[in-house]
Amino acid sequence: MAETDDAQTSHRRADPGPTDARYLEFDLTREMEQLFHQRAGAAGQNAKTLCKYEDFRVVLMALRAHTRMPTHRADGRISIQSLTGHILVRAEGRTFELRAGGLLALDRGLPHDVEAVEDSAFLLTIASHAR
Repeated sequence: MAETDDAQTSHRRADPGPTDARYLEFDLTREMEQLFHQRAGAAGQNAKTLCKYEDFRVVLMALRAHTRMPTHRADGRISIQSLTGHILVRAEGRTFELRAGGLLALDRGLPHDVEAVEDSAFLLTIASHAR
């Protein structure tokens, strides 16, 4: 259930609700707990889009240990901010180790893959040109 200061502009997210309000506030600890407690798909990963605007998106991702997201690319610039656990991000022949508190930024279109060394959660932020 979303709480609002102004129904048109501000939302505190608890459960599914708007992802494009003028103001969005999150309890990331709670969001991560919910994501880890939901059944992960066969690929061992879960994701929840927290905010989605035309040119900006934030996705909370959870990966079970030893789960790998195969090589992919994003149209926009991205950042990967590790919240819990330990992930490896491979791009351009390099391996970046991200533990809780680590942050990596990648330019648009850069092929990369992500692997969880242990149960992990991270924020994926995608910035793109408005269409």
